[in-house]
Amino acid sequence: MLSGPYRALTLGCVSTILLIAFEAMAIGTAMPAAADALDGVALYAFAFSAYFTTSLLGMVLAGQWCDRGGPVGPVVTGIGVFSAGLLLSGAAQNMLTFVAGRAAQGAGGGLVIVALYVVVRRVYPERLRPAALAAFSAAWVVPSLLGPVIAGVVTEHFGWRWVFLGITVLVVLPLAIMLPPLRRSASGPPAEGAKKFDARMLRLAAAVALGAGLLQFGGQELRWLSAVPIAAGIALAAPAALRLLPAGTFRAARGLPSVIMLRGLISGAFMTTQTFLPLMLVTERGLSITQAGLALAVGGAVWALGSYAQSRPRLEPHRYLLVRVSTVLILFAVLATPLVLIEAVPVWTPALTLAIGCVGMGYTVSSVGVLVLRLSRPEEAGGNVASLQVCDALSNVVMLTAVGSAFAALGGSTTAVEGASAVGPGAFVVVYAAAAVVAVLAVLTAGRVATKEDMTH
Repeated sequence: MLSGPYRALTLGCVSTILLIAFEAMAIGTAMPAAADALDGVALYAFAFSAYFTTSLLGMVLAGQWCDRGGPVGPVVTGIGVFSAGLLLSGAAQNMLTFVAGRAAQGAGGGLVIVALYVVVRRVYPERLRPAALAAFSAAWVVPSLLGPVIAGVVTEHFGWRWVFLGITVLVVLPLAIMLPPLRRSASGPPAEGAKKFDARMLRLAAAVALGAGLLQFGGQELRWLSAVPIAAGIALAAPAALRLLPAGTFRAARGLPSVIMLRGLISGAFMTTQTFLPLMLVTERGLSITQAGLALAVGGAVWALGSYAQSRPRLEPHRYLLVRVSTVLILFAVLATPLVLIEAVPVWTPALTLAIGCVGMGYTVSSVGVLVLRLSRPEEAGGNVASLQVCDALSNVVMLTAVGSAFAALGGSTTAVEGASAVGPGAFVVVYAAAAVVAVLAVLTAGRVATKEDMTH
């Protein structure tokens, strides 16, 4: 993968993902300072939902674009739009401009992530694709460990604007490195012929994105009026998602639909498990915020280890079996992590359970990417990769909105730790019970990712 023909392209792709990942991990640290400086606390949530909403549009557009003209255009355009968004947010003089910059970052990031998966399909031979996707996963490790820390230091000593402006400068180098080999190896439509552009898919993506944004907005506060945007979001997103994703996705039809559904299920279950853990450790076991964060610190490195393991050639014949085993590891992590609510359970237990779950996530996420590329015809790879990313993102929004609302209804709070004793373990039990149900569905779905042809071999 790092041999002569692929070295520059691999380094450029991984570096690009590294910077997108850093921005994703750093934004949470810089946002309080940005919202305060721009007098925009009231629009705080929109800085996050705007990114997500436009990233869904970017993903679907990238899938259409790649299947019609190849991945070069979406990669270059995506990096350009992402950089423009960073500049706009970094230079913003009011919160509306800042949110607009975040929206541009989301659109650019969505374009790039899908297009780079298609690059793997177009450029790398099948034997190297698992290693390439493992490298993509590994690119999230350093940002997940150091991103918030670096962003905090930059915000404190140089100002929050440089969290955005600094990345803008760095994005140019990866593009310069990978553009020449990208043009040589991946220009033009697929050899089997370009797929016709489908404007209907973009309309469906817009409906899903708007619906997801309404869900996020409605889930911010526990009020009766919040039911209005939540209901409108469901009404928009649900029917559009049914038509946007491959037929049979929501009933886990064997093969590609189950592969895509599996990605959404494991993402929703594990994201919920990670999101509520620090608050649970602070409120129920008395840890400091820094101590609670250490439970998550090892996750990125162990996740990368799982991604690396799935890329080993000797494991390729057993990929379907290992996907099933790894989803069981994820289920174990979801079930075992909330045991820390029991006083007799050592407070370090979640660090171990999450590490086991991260191994499963590292293997499953990369394997799902490999299987989507394997099960896609060349002219459909972009659309199917876009479906994979859309299912992942939509699952996170629906899951976190649902459990967040239930958590708030039971007296919890995901934004503050003051008054910790008022939270109560019951709210966390409900959250993790919901995550466990989704994780069980993931285990069942993992048994359906193999096609009938694969099962006969």
